[in-house]
Amino acid sequence: MLKVIVADDEDKICQLIYKLIDWDSLDMKVEAIAHNGIEALELVKLNNPDIIITDIRMPGYDGLEFISRTREINPNIQFVIISGYQQFEYAQRAIKYGVIDYLLKPIKKNELLATLTKIKNQYLERVELLTKEEQSELSIRNNIYKLRTGLFNWVLFYNRTKNITIDFINNDYGYGFKEGLFQIITVKLDGVGRSYSTTVTFLEEKILKIIQNNLKEYCYDMENYFENNIIYCIINYNPENKKSIRRQCKRLMDELLLQREIFENLEVTIGLGTVENEIQMIDNSYKAAVWSYQQRLVLGTNKVIEGKISESSNLVDSKLFHDFNKDMKAALERLDKEAVVGAIHYIREGLRNRPGISGYELLQMTKEICNLFLFTMRYNKFPVEGGDNFLENFSMNANDIGSVYKLYQYLTEVIVNSMDKIIEDKRQSDTRPIRDAKQFIQENYKRPLTLEEVSGKVGFNATYFSSLFKKETGYTFLEYLSEVRINKAKELLKDTNYSVMVICEDVGYSDVKHFTKTFVKHTNLKPNEYRKLYS
Repeated sequence: MLKVIVADDEDKICQLIYKLIDWDSLDMKVEAIAHNGIEALELVKLNNPDIIITDIRMPGYDGLEFISRTREINPNIQFVIISGYQQFEYAQRAIKYGVIDYLLKPIKKNELLATLTKIKNQYLERVELLTKEEQSELSIRNNIYKLRTGLFNWVLFYNRTKNITIDFINNDYGYGFKEGLFQIITVKLDGVGRSYSTTVTFLEEKILKIIQNNLKEYCYDMENYFENNIIYCIINYNPENKKSIRRQCKRLMDELLLQREIFENLEVTIGLGTVENEIQMIDNSYKAAVWSYQQRLVLGTNKVIEGKISESSNLVDSKLFHDFNKDMKAALERLDKEAVVGAIHYIREGLRNRPGISGYELLQMTKEICNLFLFTMRYNKFPVEGGDNFLENFSMNANDIGSVYKLYQYLTEVIVNSMDKIIEDKRQSDTRPIRDAKQFIQENYKRPLTLEEVSGKVGFNATYFSSLFKKETGYTFLEYLSEVRINKAKELLKDTNYSVMVICEDVGYSDVKHFTKTFVKHTNLKPNEYRKLYS
């Protein structure tokens, strides 16, 4: 029998938890109840429980400190956190501590029961106490889930619905579909990141459970599939339940929005696909459901949006796109960041004011702009960092942005940041020959040097090199050569006893009179005067 401790500073909450559950049926027993963290920790030491149900905020030790101290005593204890507050930081940390679930007050019996049942099954599996029948049932259940989700991967996502039948789906994928209505529903999550961290996995399990609780009793059969922060649901139900399904979808949204108490930046959109009378038409419902969650870019997030089959758009052929394309291409060719930002702002505002614009079109236009950026950069031989994966990475992140303003802001940042790298690389490329020329001059200043020799050495014609050298250094070629020679002469005058004639020849001058005149021009002193002052 699994031992349970309940900890909450409100006794009525503790009593509610105790009375909600038939503990004997779960083969569990509430060993003790605590009203603060210090008392709870002492009870842990005394009773060595398997499960602890605790408030996240308590006197003494708060929930997180209590979890941390308890883990030191027994790392295998399973925790269920309860809270009635917007404790984002606490919630995120609790999830990272590996709590099994996070329940919001008021506590619902079915949620708590489902969580405790999950803990019990995991415990039995871990200690290998499952009977052969239970092990076989668990294995079959896991295999059936893999089989059923294959319907999404091999049928829906690849538009292979034309010749399918109910019997085919039931026999090949393990469903229990019946004649009736078929529909795809999507739940799009924004603001949670894309990495499969503990937090995202926790949220996925939480939302899948909420979906099942709200829709399952109204369906002949249903299944969920999670990918890229989107949950796809296929449901089959009696036509008499059509209104009930719509009602439950609104309730589903209300429950999903409660998760924002835990996940601060979470934004949710439920997309309703079209209702179809035949399984062969389910692909239409799938396309409409995808269209509907993309429509959040127009209508906003945290809504239930009904989908439709989108019509093909002539947006790319419009004057708006033609004008944008011309200005954007010219700005990119000039590597003019300010003009690029202006062009993206122009297309964004033009699209927002376009009658009947869809979220799909707003999103696709950003990908068209990325393609234009890549094509223009490659045509002008400007290397784009991560070029092979540039569009893929942009698309993945863009799909998780639920605001048109933030979407185009992200597009602008991605392109401008990439341009910054290109501009810097180009600057480095353009100045490298100048650096090479300066090094060549510094190594060969003792002998006669000409502009033609140095420019040829770095691969430029003399006229272009002269202009580029002045632009990058602020000196003409002869001015820089004189600067190098006179600086070397100053060192020799200070550090040696060489005569002015010897120094003159050593730094590349053949005429002492010309050397002296040049030295005075740079220092306002004759060579011997400089030596007296600084040697």
